[in-house]
Amino acid sequence: MNPSDNLKQIVEAALLASGKAMTLGKLLELFDEMEQPEKKELHAVLQELGEDYANRGIEIKEVASGWRIQVSRECAPWVSRLWEEKPGRYSRALMETLALIAYRQPITRGEIEDIRGVSVSTHIMRTLLEREWVRVVGQRDVPGKPSLYGTTREFLDYFGLKSLDELPTLAEIRDLDVINEELNLQEPDVEATNAAAVAEETNTSDDLQHESADPQAQETVPEESSPQTEPEAEQNTPTAAVTDTDEKQT
Repeated sequence: MNPSDNLKQIVEAALLASGKAMTLGKLLELFDEMEQPEKKELHAVLQELGEDYANRGIEIKEVASGWRIQVSRECAPWVSRLWEEKPGRYSRALMETLALIAYRQPITRGEIEDIRGVSVSTHIMRTLLEREWVRVVGQRDVPGKPSLYGTTREFLDYFGLKSLDELPTLAEIRDLDVINEELNLQEPDVEATNAAAVAEETNTSDDLQHESADPQAQETVPEESSPQTEPEAEQNTPTAAVTDTDEKQT
């Protein structure tokens, strides 16, 4: 097989067998020095493969670590059922912390807590570090020298990004100073709460009107015995007073 004539097939086979992203440099290492193609040739082949894979269940994707063959996003929900063990679900707090690191990096744990308004658990930071989505990139030059956190290439690969530039822009997600609102961390909506209270009052009023219109409900009111006992007690009281007077006169 002549490498120059079958460059596309060789690159495709290498990406499929590798099972992970490969840089252009790694792809070039597949060839002897005398048969190595130019980088621009490799890049053109990868572009052609991307066009060949269009509208198929798999695709050629460039991420931070290089190029890889992966399942298309449209088919992923069905393909994921091949594995009995479902992927781990991450808490909202973890994802909010990761988002702040991605957009505000380098950032300290204390700064994350100031923005979110709550403390960041050690478990969350340990998970991000163990997943290699986040790493310590330095220390802030303030008392205590707190660690500065930033995202990694593994973070970009996991989310299918080539660089941080592919993250949604700040204009799309609003200013990071109000990221709590963007992530639904704000206090309960006062207007919604008031509307719910009004609706509850309306329902209660309707129930009362319904009960008053019910003949059975009206018949049960006179059956209450407690209001009748108090007048009897009041009638007995003057009798006792008259008896005492008669005894004194005697």
